[in-house]
Amino acid sequence: MAKINILPAKVYNRIAAGEVVDRPYSVVKELVENAIDAGATEIEIYIEQGGKQLIRVVDNGSGIEREDLHSAFLPHATSKIEKADDLANVVTLRFRGEAVASIASVSKMTITSMVEGKKCYRLSSNGGEMGEITEAAGQKGTGVCVEMLFFNAPVRLNFLKKD
Repeated sequence: MAKINILPAKVYNRIAAGEVVDRPYSVVKELVENAIDAGATEIEIYIEQGGKQLIRVVDNGSGIEREDLHSAFLPHATSKIEKADDLANVVTLRFRGEAVASIASVSKMTITSMVEGKKCYRLSSNGGEMGEITEAAGQKGTGVCVEMLFFNAPVRLNFLKKD
C-alpha cells in the first residue's frame, strides 16, 4: 500500500490556512491590507467575540468585478502580479493570493463588492464550499464578512486566547 498520499484541496487548504491565519488578528491584517491595496480611503472594522464569531472589514476601494468574485476565493489567485518578473516590482502590501482562500477554508466567509458604476454582487463560502454569486445591495468597495472562524478546525480554536 502506498505511504505517500496526495491530499485533496479541502485538506491542504485547511493546512495552508494555519500558515496564513493563525489568529483573528491575522484575518484583520490580511483584509485591511487588501483594502489598502484596492485604494480604499475609508476602512471600517467590526469584531465580535475577539474575532472568533465575526470579523467584518468594509472599504471604499475599487471593488471586485462580478466575473472575478469566484476567483477571489481560489488559492494562488491575485490581482497584484501576473508573471514571475512582476515579483521584482511588487508595490502592494499583499500579492501571494493565499489569504482569502485560507480564511474561507476555515470560516463562513462572504464577500460583497461593487465596482463604481456597476451592480453589487455577493458570494459566500462555507468552509471553502462556494455558493452562487447573487446580486446584492451595497456601495462602491468591498465588504468581507468572516463568521465562525475555525468552526471546522477545532484544534485551532484550542490555541486561541480568551476573547
